[in-house]
Parts: sequence; C-alpha cells; structure tokens
Amino acid sequence: MPRVVVFDEFGGPDVMHVVDEPTVEPAAGEVRVRIEALAVNPLDQMMRSGFSPAPIPLPHARLGVEGTGVIDALGPEVTGLEIGDPVILTAIPDANVRGSYAEYTTVPASRVIARPAGLGITDAAAIWVGYSTAYGALVEKAGMRPGDHVLITAASGGVGRAAMQIANQIGAVPIAVTRHTAKEDDLLAAGAAAVIATDQVDVAEAVRRHTGGAGADIVLDLVRGPGQQDLVRAVRPGATLVAAGFLDPRPTPFPNGIALRTFSYASFEHTLDDVVVRRMAAFLNAGVRLGALRPAIDQVFALDDVVEAHRYLEKGLHAGKIVVTV
Repeated sequence: MPRVVVFDEFGGPDVMHVVDEPTVEPAAGEVRVRIEALAVNPLDQMMRSGFSPAPIPLPHARLGVEGTGVIDALGPEVTGLEIGDPVILTAIPDANVRGSYAEYTTVPASRVIARPAGLGITDAAAIWVGYSTAYGALVEKAGMRPGDHVLITAASGGVGRAAMQIANQIGAVPIAVTRHTAKEDDLLAAGAAAVIATDQVDVAEAVRRHTGGAGADIVLDLVRGPGQQDLVRAVRPGATLVAAGFLDPRPTPFPNGIALRTFSYASFEHTLDDVVVRRMAAFLNAGVRLGALRPAIDQVFALDDVVEAHRYLEKGLHAGKIVVTV
C-alpha cells in the first residue's frame, strides 16, 4: 500500500511517522497525483508543532502544501488533463487531510498546473509556494513595476530568493535585507542589486544610499515583528508595504508617521483564484523558459528521512529549499 506521513500529536519532528494507507479514488472533479517530490515549508513545521493558523484535528493528521508528480487517475467530470501528465500542485488548503507528504494524494483538478518543460523534479517540487507567494505579493498586491526599488526581508529564504528573481524579471531593483553580513555574497549571486546586513548598518540609511535618497517603493516583509518599524523608516511617501510572513512571533507595531499603503498577504488569497493562477503559471513558464526563475535547493532527503528533513529545517541554516523525494 502507498506510504503516507502522519502525526498523532503535536511536537517536534519525532511525532511524524510513515504509515501504509489504501489508495484513494478521486471524486468527481478531482485527480489523483503520484507524488515524485515535495518541499518542506515553515507552515509544515507550524502545523506539526501545534502553531498552525488554522486548527489541525488529531490524530492521523497529514502535512504538505507543495509538491510535484504525475497524474495517476482522473475522477468523473475532469477534462483537459490526462493520466501521465506531469503537474505541480498549486494549493492544498486541507493539507491536514491530503497533504503532499505521501506517495499519492487527490486534489481538485483546478489545483494542478502543467509542470514547465525543462524543469526537473526537484526544482518543480520547490518552486510553487515561494514563487506564487512572491508573485502574488509583489505583482498582484503591490503592483510592482520596472524601476521600483523593492526591499525584501528574509531574503535568503525560499520566498525571498523568489522575490529577487521576480523583481529582476520585471525590471525592478531588489534590495535584500539579512541579519548577517556573511550572507552578502550569496545574496548578490542570487540576484540582489544590493544587500543590507542589519548587524552592520542602519536599514533606513542604507536604503536611502541605494535609492539616491528617495527610499524604497515597495517593502516585502517576510518577518514582521518590531523590526518592521525600521523598514517603514526606509520607504518613500506613498510606498507599499506587504507583510507576507510570520518569522518573528513578537507583536508588530502599527506603522505610523508616513503615508504608506499596507497589506497583509497570504498565498491562498490568490492560489485559490483560478484566474490569478493562470497568470502565475504563465509568468512561471516564461521565467523558467528564459532561465530567470529557478529555485535554490539546499538539501534533498528521502521520504523515510522526513524526520531528519524537519530537524534540518529547525536548525535554520538552510540557504534555499529543502526537498523530499518520494
């Protein structure tokens, strides 16, 4: 029988275990996907440890919101897809029931897109969450345009790296923010036009230096917390701030003192919208074809080593995505 990763209690990586489960037939409008690889995301860690934004019923909860594979079966009323089609999962809102940490999962047919030609399995597993989040926040929400100076926090993470590549593809100017000077060369190689290391310089002063005194046009804050106030001081009047992460659990003060458009963003806002997903898929295909969009892969684990993959995630030392092959 197919293998599935489940957990029966909240806690550390050791609460996860692999079990055998019968294959589920796709319902009307659904497809069954044979998972080839999946990516490990911070949301998975939050769900597993009991800090998910949404309640997780126990026991026997599943994990995984990202992955790639091949369509294995079609439910009634599915059109436009064929058995054997390589696809990317675009949304699994009920990941606790049919998450991608498994050999097979079923999803609505509208929640898969064709895997871009030329994209390997490992890259395909790791590309959607980061790039759809960054695209949705910067393009759909903030309206990023060529020439915009875009300040990106947590730039060495998966979403941060995707945001830099997307900004470059559009012609904007990505300015990476990191806590450590040691990451500067890596971030410049990853596409940053400039890097601001908060252990060495004042963010607002550095941004003004890199923007000719004008300030940033857009801030993509993937951290939140008290440090957001430093970002607010670094923008021009009328700029846009999109908060799309929760890496700092401390309260985030409300921005004051400057005319600023602010948005809170979650990727499901757009990945459940079929029209926006088509735009995302077209942008992704173009970027892959041009070589402009390519996820950074840090480590690859096997499904039997999923506990070790989560231990590695919790160390916080990865520079890119963690992928599990199935």
